[in-house]
Amino acid sequence: MAKEKMLKFTNIVQETPDKRETDRRRGDFHEIYKEYINAKAQEQSSRCSQCGVPFCQVHCPLHNNIPDWLKLTAEGRLKEAYELSQNTNNMPEVCGRICPQDRLCEGNCVIEQSGHGTVTIGSVEKYITETAWKEGWIKPIKIKNEKRQSIGIIGAGPAGLACAEELRKSGFKVTIYDRYDRPGGLLIYGIPNFKLEKHVVERRTKLLKDSGIIFKQNFEVGNNSSLKQLKEKHDAILIATGVYKPREIDLPGNNLGNIFPAMDFLTASNRKGLGDNVKMFDDGTLNAEGKDVIVIGGGDTAMDCVRTAVRQKAKSVKCLYRRDKENMPGSAREVNNAEEEGVKFIWLSSPKEFLGNSFVESVNIDKMILGKPDASGRKKPEIQKGSEFKIKTDLVIKALGFDPEDIPKLFGEYDLQVSKWGTIRIDLKTMQTNINGVFAAGDIVRGASLVVWAIRDGRDAAKQIEIFLKDKEKLNQIEKVA
Repeated sequence: MAKEKMLKFTNIVQETPDKRETDRRRGDFHEIYKEYINAKAQEQSSRCSQCGVPFCQVHCPLHNNIPDWLKLTAEGRLKEAYELSQNTNNMPEVCGRICPQDRLCEGNCVIEQSGHGTVTIGSVEKYITETAWKEGWIKPIKIKNEKRQSIGIIGAGPAGLACAEELRKSGFKVTIYDRYDRPGGLLIYGIPNFKLEKHVVERRTKLLKDSGIIFKQNFEVGNNSSLKQLKEKHDAILIATGVYKPREIDLPGNNLGNIFPAMDFLTASNRKGLGDNVKMFDDGTLNAEGKDVIVIGGGDTAMDCVRTAVRQKAKSVKCLYRRDKENMPGSAREVNNAEEEGVKFIWLSSPKEFLGNSFVESVNIDKMILGKPDASGRKKPEIQKGSEFKIKTDLVIKALGFDPEDIPKLFGEYDLQVSKWGTIRIDLKTMQTNINGVFAAGDIVRGASLVVWAIRDGRDAAKQIEIFLKDKEKLNQIEKVA
């Protein structure tokens, strides 16, 4: 009987949740996708082919047990589906919203490859978890045996939060130190509401606080305390700061006014949405309203910027990217959403010079052609001779990616080893740095990456920290006996 509820992809067509009308969603920052109703979630889950080798699961960084929770959803067993979903993922409601499923689980779905259209995994994942919140199935962690050992986690982004939750489940005392006034990292200040409404993140961090995890906000390691001092307070430390330093392009006119890194623009917008006083937004500097906006870059951060500018009522929004649409690093869905909302993409283009007096007034741009593949296997963009053209602009946003800050200098710990890219060097098996008892995870190790990879790294780090602390406890007991 259960089998009859699956394998429906041959007679049920793929349906994603409806998007809100373009004109309406352009005017606010609410999420653009509506939620499934229960019957539709069950129907779409029933399209799963339950294949022998689930490529959706293989290509998920968390190896979520997707076929099984799709089957449970199709059978109406939503509580069991949620329990299975959260067993491998600390934030399924976040991943269901912002993961690039078209490049991960859904892009590798067997029925997608066979031409039937992928199972809408991300939307079902979001639906399962939202149902769990509404029904009260998600509750704070209850600790039966509180351990004496404590862990200090630096950074309240997805890697730090995932690690903290896993360690708390094991009974450890956990304190998270974060430089910002709210926990969540990029989930709060980097990702716009139309992809991830802030109450979703705040609900999750409140759950962690109710579980006994201590948060110390507005706390800068290297200023409020050195890494060495924190290490003396805790039995182990995890560095999970993420990477926030904006990459730059050295072009003539870089010093002109109204040219900003993406995070400055997005943080101002997100803070305003959270009700903060944001001087540079209120005085119009970081507000795109009425301006001709140019965003440089082709990743998901660039898409966040162009779509934010649209909602701020920019006069025009253009995106420059040096490759073509097929070679963009960001999610194809996000590009399509941006196009629907009126963003103009200027493919195969690269800025050459910013022009203006005190403030930027226009950008000189070179047309590009794609040459031979580079070391990454992607075709290398090359300048097309004599192709220069100019575009008028009032505001330029550079979404070129992120690099790590100088962590050893920032933390006052010059012995901490880093790679040639500035990321923290760890033992890949133990996730420990060269300093005993200090671990690192997430983007500060792997470089700017996806939220789902940060969650995976945080979970892996929790396992290694627990092994380290058990060994440390055994050693202490042996020394006491001796």
